[in-house]
Amino acid sequence: MIDETPLESVKSNISIEFASSQQAKLIYDAIILEFDTAPDYRSSMTIDVEGSDILIDIDAEDSTSFRASVNSAIKWIKLALEINNLTN
Repeated sequence: MIDETPLESVKSNISIEFASSQQAKLIYDAIILEFDTAPDYRSSMTIDVEGSDILIDIDAEDSTSFRASVNSAIKWIKLALEINNLTN
């Protein structure tokens, strides 16, 4: 039987590796404003860059807001990469 008790919270640390530290920094600079201005009613996200990795920490009140945060982060990174590829 599935437990009917709702989740207390969902937390995750996501690491995305890029080809180089320059590319990671470029993408980080392109999306940091999105992370800083995203609504944070039920979740919060932080982003950092370490070498060729972008690190994303998500803390959400429930699975729905967690999924929305992950989808937003992926969308922003994907868009920044597509724009970078168009300009190079």
